Amino acid sequence: MKFQDYYEVLDVARDADADAIKKAYRRLALEWHPDRHPADERDKAEVRFKRISEAYEVLSDPDKRMRYDKFGENWEHGQEFQPESSDVHMSPEEFERRFGQGGFSEFFESVFGDQFAGGFEHRGGQHRRFRQRGADVRAELALGVEASTRGGKSRFEVPTIETCTQCGGVGFLDAHVCPRCVGVGQVHGRKTIDLTIPADATDGTTMRLKGLGGPGQDGGEAGDLLVTVRIVSDPVFRVSGLDVEGDVPLAPWEAALGTKIRVRTPRGAVSMTIPPDTRSGTRLRLRGKGLGGNGKEPGNFYAVIRLELPTELDDRQRELLGELAAATPKTVTGGAREDD
Repeated sequence: MKFQDYYEVLDVARDADADAIKKAYRRLALEWHPDRHPADERDKAEVRFKRISEAYEVLSDPDKRMRYDKFGENWEHGQEFQPESSDVHMSPEEFERRFGQGGFSEFFESVFGDQFAGGFEHRGGQHRRFRQRGADVRAELALGVEASTRGGKSRFEVPTIETCTQCGGVGFLDAHVCPRCVGVGQVHGRKTIDLTIPADATDGTTMRLKGLGGPGQDGGEAGDLLVTVRIVSDPVFRVSGLDVEGDVPLAPWEAALGTKIRVRTPRGAVSMTIPPDTRSGTRLRLRGKGLGGNGKEPGNFYAVIRLELPTELDDRQRELLGELAAATPKTVTGGAREDD
């Protein structure tokens, strides 16, 4: 990995004082926190946020900064700092007991400003940050035509963002960036959802699932999962708005002589009369047999005629076809076919 100049990462001069470093970190951390970026840019933001956190971890510590200035990229392999016997290492709880209830909270407030003020509570020796509701998560569920009209249950997976269990969502372990969430405080996962689809769900129908969105912070309620239905074509039906079409195969003699057949539509099977001399490609409309719902008038279903021969022909059928060919002096024309 290419060496990262921590001063360049934070965009500060090499002689910047502690206050300038803190302000730079605060500005960049807020700008590059992954939660402030759309899903397709989140991975890039996480990498940038990790570099910013790593740079601040080093430059905000006088000893680490001194070794970094002296040894550069090899600063961690330089002479190890040995604390004097008078140095005292304290947990956050010990820090507050010694310097007052607000001491630890005021440190975070001094870094991130008034937006975090009052967000820390001391309760039973445990520190609580600002309670924040989790973000709403949006997902799309693709449904075939028949599944959208009949409704019922559907199972699907959605990406999730969960509080990092290793650092408790803080992003740091002691003075180090959490290796699991790389300082973000959250990790990505996947969740399986069983969703009840209402009958006649239309494209764009959005359902809100309470509490299945992003996790809240420090006791805040979880966000909601917003699932938007997208109705897509399937092997039988093709979708065009509220209208639906499907191929209907006919034998040549059925198309020539006319017949009555059963046809599947999104709203169930119906009887359809095929008029004589129906050509391949003809679109026969069944009004109101397409998609609808949510107060919308249903669209139409179009049966698209396709001529097909039966998969198996017996000798007598072949003989009759031969007689038909002999009795027809002209062949069909059109398309890429040339006349003899």
